[in-house]
Amino acid sequence: MQKAQVLDKSGKVTSEIELPKEVFAYPVKAHLLYEAAISYLANQRRGTAATKTRAEVSGSNRKPWRQKGTGRARAGATRSPLWRHGGTTFGPRPKDYTYELPKEAKKNALKSAIAAKHAEQRLLILDDLKLAAAKTKGAADLLKGLNVDSGLIVDGLDNANLFVSVRNIPKVKAVDWKFVNIHDVLNYAWLVISRQAFESLMEKLK
Repeated sequence: MQKAQVLDKSGKVTSEIELPKEVFAYPVKAHLLYEAAISYLANQRRGTAATKTRAEVSGSNRKPWRQKGTGRARAGATRSPLWRHGGTTFGPRPKDYTYELPKEAKKNALKSAIAAKHAEQRLLILDDLKLAAAKTKGAADLLKGLNVDSGLIVDGLDNANLFVSVRNIPKVKAVDWKFVNIHDVLNYAWLVISRQAFESLMEKLK
């Protein structure tokens, strides 16, 4: 069974942890990663873009002038798309962009992404990620000590100081281990995770 080093906050090795083969022996499937990322982004779309049709714009249905004899072009209503302030033809309408993958496919995509991070040596497992205070400087010093310039930080929501401290650091995001998604894992160069969160996440993915 593969093993990974567990580090302290300064980047020194303190112990080792076994990597479950159910996750880290899973092959990196590029197309599965692509499908999962597209699904995640599609599900973030609100789909509320809309324009008014001639039935919805304000105005009268009364014929503006008689059909013949005025010298002007014939017109049936001021709400026609041909008129200024008229309705829009074939404009955007509210739409549901949801694109769901099967649960097993989503789980396998996340396995694939985490396995790829480990293969690239961009997975860091720390003893803990607790900070003494909710200050950006503390989080910035921690990441600097680990040489992480772009990272997804994973821990439990009970570590409130961490989540508050990293929110103003560019190219860094902190998430609870229950909400780790394929897009964030691929979007950041490093995956930094506490030992406790790692073990919980692995149990979920087995």
